[in-house]
Amino acid sequence: MSAAQLGSRSDRPVRPARLEGLGGGVRPGPPDRPIFVFGCPRSGATLLRLMLHSHHRIAIPTETKFVLPAYTARFEFGDLGESENRRALAEWLTGSRRTRFHALGLDAAEVAEEIAAGPPTLGSALALVFHAYARHCGKARWGDRRPSYARHVGTLLRMFPGAQFVHLVRDGRDCVASLREMPWYEHDVHHAISVWRETIDIGRRLAGRLGPDAYYELQYERLIADPADELIRLCEFLGEDFDPAMTHPQVAHGGFPVPPPRGSHARASITSDHVGSWAERLEPWEIALAEAAFGERLAEYGYEPSGLPKPSAARLARLGRTSAHRRMAQHKADLRERWQRRHEPGPVESLLRAVSVEGG
Repeated sequence: MSAAQLGSRSDRPVRPARLEGLGGGVRPGPPDRPIFVFGCPRSGATLLRLMLHSHHRIAIPTETKFVLPAYTARFEFGDLGESENRRALAEWLTGSRRTRFHALGLDAAEVAEEIAAGPPTLGSALALVFHAYARHCGKARWGDRRPSYARHVGTLLRMFPGAQFVHLVRDGRDCVASLREMPWYEHDVHHAISVWRETIDIGRRLAGRLGPDAYYELQYERLIADPADELIRLCEFLGEDFDPAMTHPQVAHGGFPVPPPRGSHARASITSDHVGSWAERLEPWEIALAEAAFGERLAEYGYEPSGLPKPSAARLARLGRTSAHRRMAQHKADLRERWQRRHEPGPVESLLRAVSVEGG
């Protein structure tokens, strides 16, 4: 499938006001604008992260493990206006193996001191870690990527109100096929189908809620078909000049301070080898079930249907039960979050403001 055949939902290039990044200090200035990348798992976000990280001003580490866990555990650290509580948070962020802080290549003691002496909010503490990583890479601006961020944009905006969100979309059938083959994926095809549909629907809502200054979509197939054109558009949205190094991320990969994660993430490259491979990797009934669930969403992005017969009522019913179970779980999580927000020990918004980097 050529890029010209694909839909145009990603054509949202808007140039916001330019901002400079943090470099060696904190002072009042324009709001910081971190970049958060998300999408259905196996959408190609690893490749996009490598591309963004190849930009001379942008630093995005491999998938971190501390932003959402820290937010969930914010009650355990109490009021961060108390220095001992900031110290406890700093030690958890920099000392726990679960946070993967060790993979950032930073001095844990130095970052812990920055957090302990920094503004008394959770967002500030988290931003200080990413700013330290950006400085370590010689970059002005930071970002992060995680598929699950799709469900937590509201949380991220609470901590980082100026954030920009990049949603990478890939043919849902390819995502399902790839997920099914991952040794770490513990669910069945019904969950895989559901998560793609949910992520697309979240993106639709975010596009209307956030607007073109904060939300941007691009398609994986278009990205690999014409990397330069798509990355120029993306940089325009981010308010950054295009850096040609972004089109050769695999070359720059060896110099990254953070090692590539396990398995296929280490082999990310610009290739169309797997585009449309769902036709060989999925069973006919799985393809039919996915297409029935995705409905007009596939056509909206220019993905052509297989023409297979509709799935049986029994298969559709099982998918419906899985989707209902997932909706109920999300509803409970939303209710719990609403209750917790009314009982928070302190503010969560980052109070850091960006400053220019010499030569950035």
